[in-house]
Formats: sequence, structure tokens, C-alpha cells
Amino acid sequence: MAHKDGLKIAVIGGGSSYTPEIVEGFILRYEQLPVRELWLVDIEAGKHKLEIVGELARRMVAKSGLPISVHLTLDRRQAIEGADFISTQMRVGLMEARKWDEHLPNLHGIIGQETTGPGGMMKAMRTIPVLLDIAKDIEELSPNAWLLNFTNPAGMVTEALDRYSNVKSIGLCNAPIGLQKWLSKKYDTPASRIYSEFVGLNHLHWVTRIEVDGVNRLPELLDKREEYSGKNVPATEWDADFLRSLGGLPSYYLKYFYMTDAMLAEQLESLKASGTRAEVVKRVEDELFELYANPELQEKPKQLELRGGAYYSEAAVNLMDSLYNDRRDIQTLNVRNGRTLDFLPEDASIEVNCVVTGQGPLALPVTRVPEQTKGLIHAVKTYERLTIEAAITGDRDIALQAMVSHPLVPSVGAAKRLLSEMLEKNKPYLPAFFKS
Repeated sequence: MAHKDGLKIAVIGGGSSYTPEIVEGFILRYEQLPVRELWLVDIEAGKHKLEIVGELARRMVAKSGLPISVHLTLDRRQAIEGADFISTQMRVGLMEARKWDEHLPNLHGIIGQETTGPGGMMKAMRTIPVLLDIAKDIEELSPNAWLLNFTNPAGMVTEALDRYSNVKSIGLCNAPIGLQKWLSKKYDTPASRIYSEFVGLNHLHWVTRIEVDGVNRLPELLDKREEYSGKNVPATEWDADFLRSLGGLPSYYLKYFYMTDAMLAEQLESLKASGTRAEVVKRVEDELFELYANPELQEKPKQLELRGGAYYSEAAVNLMDSLYNDRRDIQTLNVRNGRTLDFLPEDASIEVNCVVTGQGPLALPVTRVPEQTKGLIHAVKTYERLTIEAAITGDRDIALQAMVSHPLVPSVGAAKRLLSEMLEKNKPYLPAFFKS
């Protein structure tokens, strides 16, 4: 698979504030994953950030003394051509679009979140056509490359790639590796001695087994209401009786479904105090780029961990290493369902543990799926499949059905009003919906 002289890797959305983290990953893992060429690609609107972060990447590589060449480009075809791995970390519409994904639903008394609910739906509809277009370039210019997709909503984007392109794609999220790290620290045990089973979809999973050195720790974790949470989701405590009787540790994104009232109140409160999460993140990003621009800086700054996606690049580099070296370790990934969850379509994308071989990930059978999780998984998957179809066709009727199908949207009336406002706001990024 590799070039004899090492690997070519393209990062689409290379001007992202996360790029220093993936560069650090390549430097640390160089022995197992000999990267020779790293191509950071962005669009004209991201050129300024690409240059800042690209120069930092070059300083980091120079400091490491490794023979990795870093290329910055706005020409994605040049970056994709002959690549071994392509990772996508892009945000169509930039932070401004995210702001409205969060803000408009809030104005209607509905959860506003960038990957869950109506906001996630808009993000998916902006993103899927762009990624399918990138997939065409990959099919033509590097048909054997692996496409590792981090672009949210990762489950929907990965499913669209799997169903509507011929690219070898795998979806990735930083929540599972974050949980592993949290458990590893809590039990003072290396992650390799911890087994946690994930069941569900991206940003909608339950952890139904947690074994540390062969000891079942799930009951005590459910009993203590201890929780691992992301930087981007406020820590509202789970109800102890609910958690104990659920039989699985829910992803922090499930708070939007299980405690909608508290989460909505929290959003409306923080909207008044500090603006949407997008605006908070924008401030963190601006500070990061100020740090990145300092010519003395030669490493990933600590402050990057304040973003919600910490460890995402460690997950990326782990996956590349396992595919390249046929490592056959277990990673939690977004992959085609097949018959893993028998109540979902075979071509649905799900988030489960996989053994990663040189030929790609093999989904492991799940041993415990709590009965009461199945309805919610199925409902959200129905919404996701309708959203993918709407994104590809630009059909407003299908988009309305998608919006109404989402469990967080309270009525047809609210769905209609919100859909028309959100489509209008996203007009520049949704040409399929505005054909004359």
C-alpha cells in the first residue's frame, strides 16, 4: 500500500486549530508510520489560518529532525493525488454557519447543537455534497487511499460516503478514545487492559460493558453517577435511579434526549451570558491562532485541549497505524452495520468496536444492547437516512420529513418554521435546495 519511500497524507481542512495535534501524532508515531509528505489543504476563506498553522507544523517537524515535508495548498486535487491516507476535518460554512445551527433552534425553544437535532441536520446537508465531491477526486486520483472522516456529523457523513461513493472510508469520533483515557486514569490501568463495548450511533452511543483487568466495573460506574463528559457538553448530572436501571453508560450527547428540559434551559441561559457554543469556541480559536502565529512556538500548545475534540488526532494516527501495519487491535469506529444491529438497515453507519486489519475494520458482534435503547437508535437513524437523502436530492419534502422525524423536534409546525428559516440562512451552502 505504501510508497517505498514512505507515506503521503492529505488533511482536508488543514487550517483547522486541531492540525498541530495530528502533526504531533505523526511525529510521535514516525517509527511505525513513516510519513514523508504531509499535505494540508484548505479553501480560500481558510488561507490565512492554513498559513499560520502550516508554518507551526513546519517548525514542529524541524524541531523533531524527521524527514517529513509539509506542503500547504488550496488545490485539493494536488493534495489527494497518490495519497495513502486522507483525513477530513472541515467545517462547511465555517464557524458562522455553526452559530446559526445553534441559535435558530434556540429561538424556537428547541435544542441547538452542532451535531444533534436541527443544527446537526443543517450541518449534514451542507457537508455531505461537499464530501461526496471530494470522494470523486479520490476515486480518480488515489483510488486505494483510506478516507478517515472526522467531519461532523460523522455518522451521517460516513454513511453517505459508504452508500454513494466507492471510496474506502471510515468515520471517527474522539468521544470513545476520551472515555478510554478517562477510565485509564480513574483506574490507573493502561488502556490496553480496559475493554469497553460501545453500542449505537455516532454521538448516540451507550457503553454496555466496562472491564478493567478482567473485572466488571460497569455496575459501580453506573451506581456512582460518575461521568466522562466532553468540553462541549455541560455536565448536568445523570439521575442515579435512571442510570442504574439503564444498564449502560450513555454518551454525554444523550443528555439532549434524556434531559431535554435541563439542557435547553442551560443553552438559553448561556446564550444570554456568553453567546452560543460557536461563539465561545470562536474565542478559544482566536486565542489559539494568536499562539500559533508566534514564531518561537514549536509544539502543540496546552490550550488546544480546551476544544471539544481533544485526542481526535491520536484516534486518527492510531487508525492509520493499524491499517498500515495490519495491527488487528480494537478501536471504536463508524462503520457499515451489516448484521451487527439487527434492527437497523445493513447499509446504516453505526458506532461500534472493530478489529482493525490491513484490509479495513471488521465490526465486532455486540454482546449487550439494552432493549430500551433500540427505539431511540432506530428513530435517530430514520432521521439520519432522510437527512442524507435530502442532502443529496435537495428535496424540501424529504427535508421536512427528516426534521419532523427527529425526536427533539416537538411538532410539525415547529419543524416547518425552523426548516424554512434554516434553509434560508444556509442558502449559500445549499445550492441543491435553491435551483431556480
